[in-house]
Amino acid sequence: MSYGRNKEKKGKKIFPELENWVYVTRRVHRFYTRQWLQVEFRKKKMQRFKAASLVRNGLHSCRLLSHCRGLCSLPDHALNDDLDHQVLVEGKAWSRTAILNRPSALNALTTAMGARLQKLYKSWEDNPDIGFIVMKGSGKAFCAGGDVVYLYHMINKGKIEECKQFFSTLYAFMYMVGTCLKPHVAILNGITMGGGAGVSIPGTFRIATDKTVFATPETIIGFHPDAGASFYLSHLPGHLGEFVALTGERLNGLDMIASGLATHYLHKASFN
Repeated sequence: MSYGRNKEKKGKKIFPELENWVYVTRRVHRFYTRQWLQVEFRKKKMQRFKAASLVRNGLHSCRLLSHCRGLCSLPDHALNDDLDHQVLVEGKAWSRTAILNRPSALNALTTAMGARLQKLYKSWEDNPDIGFIVMKGSGKAFCAGGDVVYLYHMINKGKIEECKQFFSTLYAFMYMVGTCLKPHVAILNGITMGGGAGVSIPGTFRIATDKTVFATPETIIGFHPDAGASFYLSHLPGHLGEFVALTGERLNGLDMIASGLATHYLHKASFN
């Protein structure tokens, strides 16, 4: 009888709880090891991307800085463009096109331009005969952002209320673009920076070209990326958004497509 009992005990697991604990521990360890390897792989991939980007665009960073400083010394005629012609309109059967028309200031936005764009977009959205809306810029830029030269002059004159009106008007228009019920197409041909991204990226479609130069260079003048940048930059893959926001690094049209900032790509040769 004792022999039978010993044989019966030999076939059973002596410490089942311990064996289960070891099994679970091994599974958890394998899971977190895989997660850690994936995170490390992504970090190394992003580091390689940043290194390649710096090598490709490093020589252009100094040019961008000098260019932005140059914007602060634009001649006065850049500030005094005819208000009636700062935003042009082209109409076709089922579409309307708003053309930012301050090429001497790289189509930098003013309070008057923001107010006119709001009126135009409101009327177009209410018009059942208009199927979609297009925005583009004249000259070598889509839009270089808000007119910081105008703000500089207003601050020096003590016109703080005008500065507040500047931001409230442009931010309201950017919200209108993001909530527009009709398809919105922004043709980002040329310089697209700061507020230029704010009036285009919230829309339905963003068409980049081989001439597109995108950046959020606000940190260069001691400001922070605004005009919705904290939203769309935070949705870029990896830490690309943080990198672009903190460094002001420029992206070309292909970079915008790869990162998701642009929805379509068009070569300038086939523009017209």
